Amino acid sequence: MIGFYIALACLGLLLAFLCLILIRAAAFKPKAEQARAFPKEVFDAQEAVDSLQKLVRCKTVSRINREEEEDGEFEKLYALLPELYPYVYKTCEEMRLPDRALLFRWKGKAEGKPSVLMAHFDVVPVDEALWEKPPFEGVIEDGCLWGRGTLDTKVTFNGILTAANTLIKEGFVPENDIYLAFSGGEEINGKGACHIVDYFKEKGIELSMVVDEGGAVVEKVFPGVKKPCAMVGIAEKGMLNLAYRTASSGGHASAPKPHTPVGVLARACCKVENYPFAAHITKPVAEMFDTLGRHSSFVYRIIFANLWCFKPLLDLLAKKSGGEMNALLRTTVAFTQMEGSQAPNVIPPSASMLSNIRINPADTMESVVAHIQKTVDDEAVTLEVMGGMNPSRISQTDCEGYRRVENAISGTWQGCIVTPYLMVQCSDSRHYGAISDKVYRFSAMDLTSEERATIHGNNEKIRLETVGKAVEFFLRLIRQC
Repeated sequence: MIGFYIALACLGLLLAFLCLILIRAAAFKPKAEQARAFPKEVFDAQEAVDSLQKLVRCKTVSRINREEEEDGEFEKLYALLPELYPYVYKTCEEMRLPDRALLFRWKGKAEGKPSVLMAHFDVVPVDEALWEKPPFEGVIEDGCLWGRGTLDTKVTFNGILTAANTLIKEGFVPENDIYLAFSGGEEINGKGACHIVDYFKEKGIELSMVVDEGGAVVEKVFPGVKKPCAMVGIAEKGMLNLAYRTASSGGHASAPKPHTPVGVLARACCKVENYPFAAHITKPVAEMFDTLGRHSSFVYRIIFANLWCFKPLLDLLAKKSGGEMNALLRTTVAFTQMEGSQAPNVIPPSASMLSNIRINPADTMESVVAHIQKTVDDEAVTLEVMGGMNPSRISQTDCEGYRRVENAISGTWQGCIVTPYLMVQCSDSRHYGAISDKVYRFSAMDLTSEERATIHGNNEKIRLETVGKAVEFFLRLIRQC
């Protein structure tokens, strides 16, 4: 009889638990929003396309070896700017800083905290033989503009300057100063943005908002959500390149020892891959789950409304599947290079491999190296940091700066869901964490998965209407500054 009552009590607890889970999921709905009317922005869309086309024709490829760069192409772009954006040059103070940093000050009516709108105008190299259209001729065909940098990120460079040029021509004056901050070396982690940040430090300028490239308006990026989602990065992961090295006496491959240098490294590689870093739901991810989870189907709402219960399940699924969800939850390690003997029948006297690590905001470069050293647990393997950076500062979302970005997005892509998220790539905006916790990473475009795949890849191109949308976004954003 006692067993019956125990079983009955357990059943009651289980039912109560299920009821709690379901009630929380049912209440986990999108937050109420006030209906807003957004006035139409008027500008010359064709002029915006023409300007971007001319920018694309400047072969501003940045390279680690500066001697391989074509300085004349960068000068060509500089010379174009007064022609393309004449009102910006008539009104704004232009400053040239080292390492191809370009800064404009657009003076406002008051002396409040200024805003910064960022972009970079350098691009990554191309293999022209693999392109269907020439990457630097700005070909327009079937409603698309082809070219390296159309998406990353001359479109935002052009969007900022076209919007500013349009508003200045109208006679608009911002409430507070706006700085237009551009770099010509972002793709090689150049120091241009650092010099701009140093300028703000030296002048004691406190910023109200910084907007740089980052997420975009995308679809099918979150389980169970059907609406387009505007992903605003409020932080970005750190990055670390870590080398693993081991040595031996070498010798002929006909009489190997039980483990060659390559075998030793392979074992280390397997250990690191089989024992991933712990999952952490940091502030950017928690806010994304809270925003997008409410718009998800009921089954997924059960999970995201009850992460206190289902986090282990989410962690397991992320570990098994990898990909974007896994990258949001933990520090990831991708082994990318390995080197051993130069001959097929020679055991190498030394071997090395390299992993590219993207660091979760809950970790640091130091803690990552310590974790991997402990995981490998092999005195024959030495680790060497080949460069990297810690995760960025996490920005606020309950503030005027974020609401400006949110408003500009909602007015430009009506009906989309605006959400914070953790950016897994690196950008120039990370440098601004030293002076601001209001740094937002959003590329003013709606992109398909196919379009996203061409960024840093072959056949990069942009829909002409997307060029206009970028201008429209910055017009709305600037009007709030």
